[in-house]
Amino acid sequence: MANSRTLISAGFGIAGFGGKVRLALLLFPIAGAVAISGCASKDDDLDLSAYVDTIEPADVLYNQALANLNAGRLDEAAKKFDAVDRQHPYSEFARKSLVMGAFANYRSGKYDDAIAMTKRYIALYPTQPEAAYAYYITGLSYYRQIPDITREQSMTRRSIAAFQEVVQTYPDSEYVEDSKAKIRFGRDQLAGKEMQVGRYYLERKDYLASIKRFRGVVEQYSNTRHIEEALARLVEAYYALGLTSEAQAAAAVLGQNYPDSDWYKDSYKLLQSGGLEPRENAGSWLSKAATAITGSKEGA
Repeated sequence: MANSRTLISAGFGIAGFGGKVRLALLLFPIAGAVAISGCASKDDDLDLSAYVDTIEPADVLYNQALANLNAGRLDEAAKKFDAVDRQHPYSEFARKSLVMGAFANYRSGKYDDAIAMTKRYIALYPTQPEAAYAYYITGLSYYRQIPDITREQSMTRRSIAAFQEVVQTYPDSEYVEDSKAKIRFGRDQLAGKEMQVGRYYLERKDYLASIKRFRGVVEQYSNTRHIEEALARLVEAYYALGLTSEAQAAAAVLGQNYPDSDWYKDSYKLLQSGGLEPRENAGSWLSKAATAITGSKEGA
């Protein structure tokens, strides 16, 4: 019967042409199991192939991964890139494999795996050339998981955060323009979510809760397509509460920036029904908001 010492010794010998200590460590539990079973014969051949993590040169693995990627075999490419990182950690090929593997996982819809690889890259190599691309792939992976506005928007916020890293930290990157476009979409999505919740409260005549949501849109998302409706809804909610001065101020901001808007026409009619008209209010928070809205329009 083969003993543990013999198997472990054999393991180190086999590991000499690739596996090194890793194979030897794997053989400890195997050796124990064979020794305990008492069934193995000295003449039996022990097939260790299933336990050998074949070590291949980093450049060979990397080129195999690239070939799979070019051929559209995304899963195989991702596995090869991962093998480079596992077998040759901290090497130049491992560094490149992290971002390329993230790309392969992203293209195959394995967004969590893609994000895990980019986060590892950013943690290990924050100043290397591919860092901007790592953040970009992170943003794209979250971006592809953005749900409709009726659902929770954490993916949208994470996407925006990753794209903002590209824009702010790597302003000369080729990914900046697309990142900016996707940030605009994400912010519009968040504003749309706030509008959806605000309308919900408004329909139930919970005016204070609705005002909080619409005010958030005006103050935080002034350069989105929801700003006109948000101002009009504020006119409606303030008017319903009897806060006519605030209702008039909201209508004045709306008219100043969007005089031809249907939302402004509706707000104007609402005020007229009570013998009122739009009027600026220097003491209102809307006065400051008006400046931000005008500025965002000019900078668009």
